[in-house]
Amino acid sequence: MKIAAAKDALSALLRHVRRGGRVRIFDRDEPVADLVPVEPGQAAGGRALLGWLVRRGIARPPLERGPIPKELWKPGPVPKRRGDILRALLAERREARR
Repeated sequence: MKIAAAKDALSALLRHVRRGGRVRIFDRDEPVADLVPVEPGQAAGGRALLGWLVRRGIARPPLERGPIPKELWKPGPVPKRRGDILRALLAERREARR
C-alpha cells in the first residue's frame, strides 16, 4: 500500500491489524514499513516503558511493588519568584566546586 493511501485509510488499517492482519507500506515501490500486531508481551504499558528506561540507565526499578503513591503524581512546588530557580542553580554549582 502506498503512503498516501495508508494515511487516508489509517483507521481501517489499524482495525485490520488489531484483528491480526499485516500491512506493508511502500514509498515509490520500495517497502519502508510493516504494520503488524503488537505481540502480547510487548504491549507498551507502564512496565514496558519502565523496563526500557531502566535498561538505558534513565530510571531505576522501584524498591517496592504496588501502585505509585498519588502524591508523586502531583506537580512540585512553584517557585515564588522567577529568579529563585536561577539563584538555586548557581548556588548548587558553587557548592559543587568547593
